[in-house]
Amino acid sequence: MKSNTGNLLLTLTALFIVTVFGAMFLAGRNSTTALSNSWFFQSRRCEAPEYEPGRYITILDEQENVISMMSRGVHAGDEIYTAEGRIYRLKKVEGEQAKAQFLGMDPQIVALNEFFATQEVPVVGRNTEKSQAAPANFAIYHTHTDECYVPNSGTHTLKFHGGILQVGTVMAEHLRQAGMFVNHDVTRHDPHDNNAYVRSRRTAVKLLSSKPAALFDVHRDGIPDPNYYRVNIDGRSVASIRLVIGRQNPGMSANLGFAKQMLASANNAHPKVVKEIFVGKGDFNQDLSPTALLIEAGTHTNSREEAERGIGLFADQVPIAMGINTVTPAPKSTVTAPAKSKGAAGGAWRAVGWILGTTAAGALAFLLINKENLPDLGKRLRDFGREIVPLIPRPAARKLGQDIGKKGKKEEE
Repeated sequence: MKSNTGNLLLTLTALFIVTVFGAMFLAGRNSTTALSNSWFFQSRRCEAPEYEPGRYITILDEQENVISMMSRGVHAGDEIYTAEGRIYRLKKVEGEQAKAQFLGMDPQIVALNEFFATQEVPVVGRNTEKSQAAPANFAIYHTHTDECYVPNSGTHTLKFHGGILQVGTVMAEHLRQAGMFVNHDVTRHDPHDNNAYVRSRRTAVKLLSSKPAALFDVHRDGIPDPNYYRVNIDGRSVASIRLVIGRQNPGMSANLGFAKQMLASANNAHPKVVKEIFVGKGDFNQDLSPTALLIEAGTHTNSREEAERGIGLFADQVPIAMGINTVTPAPKSTVTAPAKSKGAAGGAWRAVGWILGTTAAGALAFLLINKENLPDLGKRLRDFGREIVPLIPRPAARKLGQDIGKKGKKEEE
């Protein structure tokens, strides 16, 4: 009997330790993202790592000409589609350089370029046709909410308050002016780590519940040369954009086709506003929707105003490329702020509650079986409790910044 009692006591002790340290891990110092940091509750995404701004890859063709530059990890098999429709596939990556092979012209981009070239470019927001249909619905969010533009903020990153949020606001406003309804979700997903896409996936799923026509995750690049993205459109300095597609998404072909359509339409109206399409390792949560796109609006050394102009010109063409009539501006767009009392933090503590409940049930069963050993068991548990309880940290309170448009905001002006 003593042997059985000892084994059960060891089992309960192990369960208690797992519970305590699981609670510590789930609550953590940043309880709003606790579940996303746990491989136990969610598997990690497989996106290629992004580099710190300033570090970048140069991609060369077979004649040593520069095809592209980007601040992210690249791999053999990744592809680049230029605005003209040229396709390049990366064959070898060595250090900070990659070599790519020219595969030919993409027939879809070539056909789309020819098609849009024959179409009259509509004046956004001035369609005189009356329509009783509800405005189309679009959704915008940001996986990396810390991304900034150095000329405006003096830094490339500002946790929870990146200037990229304001770039998203400009995109939303341009879509609204074209008569679209827009839900711009500014939920923060910091820190800028490998689990950011796990955290932002919950936001994307929530946004998709309203069945948007398209879902945009807005970022900026991190190469040091602003002129790589800078173009002159109608006499103004504009930061062009890159569209990024994850090639590990089973439905990648649909997302890529959508990106090609956006590229051709936007460039027909504003040549060079879309620089290229990059197809790289990962899925970027694009498996959730065939019309989900990742946008990089310039780089951190462009001004935020340049990025806003570029993404505004792109946004003007989105409904046109999708065959949606641009009409009288829709009601004011929705800006979804981070939840203060529910969401990831609540989910984390619910998970802790389940663990604690399971442990309590096991303890109760043990006590019923071993009534005669209660005095000795009680003493052991009290001694153990005195040792372990002081090790449990109290969650640090953290106040999230206010949303764009409110007094006292901390986003860059």
